[in-house]
Amino acid sequence: MGISDEKYDESSGSLEKALDVLEAIGNAPQGMDHIQLAQAVHLPRTTLYRVLGTLVERGMIRRDRSRKTYRLGFRYLELVRNAYLMPDLTAAASYELRTLRDLTGETAYLAVLDGNQVLSLERCEGAHSRRSAAALGQSKPLYCTSQGKAILSVMDEAARNKALKGVTWEALTPLTLTDRRRLNVELSITAQRGYAIDDEEIVLGVRCVGAPIVDAAGQVRGALSVAGPAFRLTLDRLALIGPEVAEAARRVGAQLAPADARIPDAAVATISTQWAFHGALPRWAPDGSLYWADTLAPSIRLQDPAGDRLFCTLDAPIVGMVARPQGLLVAHRQGWDRVDDAGNVHALEHWPGTGLQALCAHPDASLWGCLQIDAGVWHVGSVQGRPAGEPVWRFDEPVAALAWDAAGAQLFAVAPHSGTIFQMRAGVAQVRRFATLPKGSGKLSGVALDGRGNVWTALRGGWSVVCFSADGNLDRVIGMPVPCPTDVGVAPDGLRLIVTSSRDAFDAEALKTAPLSGQTFAIALDRYD
Repeated sequence: MGISDEKYDESSGSLEKALDVLEAIGNAPQGMDHIQLAQAVHLPRTTLYRVLGTLVERGMIRRDRSRKTYRLGFRYLELVRNAYLMPDLTAAASYELRTLRDLTGETAYLAVLDGNQVLSLERCEGAHSRRSAAALGQSKPLYCTSQGKAILSVMDEAARNKALKGVTWEALTPLTLTDRRRLNVELSITAQRGYAIDDEEIVLGVRCVGAPIVDAAGQVRGALSVAGPAFRLTLDRLALIGPEVAEAARRVGAQLAPADARIPDAAVATISTQWAFHGALPRWAPDGSLYWADTLAPSIRLQDPAGDRLFCTLDAPIVGMVARPQGLLVAHRQGWDRVDDAGNVHALEHWPGTGLQALCAHPDASLWGCLQIDAGVWHVGSVQGRPAGEPVWRFDEPVAALAWDAAGAQLFAVAPHSGTIFQMRAGVAQVRRFATLPKGSGKLSGVALDGRGNVWTALRGGWSVVCFSADGNLDRVIGMPVPCPTDVGVAPDGLRLIVTSSRDAFDAEALKTAPLSGQTFAIALDRYD
């Protein structure tokens, strides 16, 4: 039966023609011109033109005018990616894919779970002419690929059984595992070492090593892998590459906030009655009263059962503040003051701290700060004399905020210039990079710890505050109704996060889009545990 050149409509026949065209173009990485398409799909020229016109209009294919060929459109790729993963996964993985490619010279892949198969979403081509070249969008069995085994290795038993339900255990090569019990043994080994191996199980002559991508909530989101000819990827070399792939996958997972990690602005409540030029330093007194400062128009506000009110004013911009049983201790650019319970300010003479950048209290009530020693040199240590055996930590950039954990075992420091949170341990001279955010996220501002060891900081210019879990992974992001949150504090009961903000950098026109700038906010944390 011949093919009639009838008017293109929404009949099943027309749909089949469009799908045939899509499939033909999708199988041609270099694209196809009209003549090649006509030969591939056996459609009359006028029908083919109509199909192509509709697909181009809908963004499913695009025309490369320089080569006069058709290729898959960006709308098609967008639909595929959105169907299988959170949109941030591909962006988070792109750098690591390139790094793995450069490290190994082999092709690196990003894959996600697709029923009882894995689907390749991204690929970074290897440097060799003879290399792995699995097609994007190609589905492969879970049980015989390094990507699939990596994903299965971090699933609980119920999820694993569901993923493997209905699998046809086909021996694709003589080395394919087709026995569930042997697979379970290999998955246990994979879970322990952190990476999986495909030893020529899906294609003879090709080996692959993969590792699971797990987000901050413990959900498996996909897998990274490196694949290449078996003569280059020997088993000994895979044992060396495997930990690198596992570490790359861990870094990708650390960038992925859980699906429920973003808290709507509506959950952020204003608690102040007046704005500050530059709000900062939320601190709790032993009786539960909350203080915070306007560091530029130097003053301190108090919130207690009587409400929110001005507590005192000072004569110089405020640098640091800690709460003590006998009142507040305030460091400013001209020296130090003690503020008593009635709001009276008493100057303190002979207190150290010239060049003070940040101040915090240890759980034993000792004071710790960051002092600029010389040009380009900053020291973090005890402000009131260094305890015996306690190191002084040196930095080549200013530290703007400090916070000890509740046990007094770890000190966290925020360095806005590099976007880094540093971690120091009592009695240990080394400084560890705890977490880093790109500059586009906003400048890190302030730091606080909650009862679970999570580390909180604000993103000035980034309209949000963020929380890192105790292992340095991004745990949650809270959107703020102001562009410049400046500091954070966790209530002693762990149920509220206090966030200060600033308005000093904005003109009247800019403030129309963020009228709450300079206010202080509270967020109920117990709702999101």
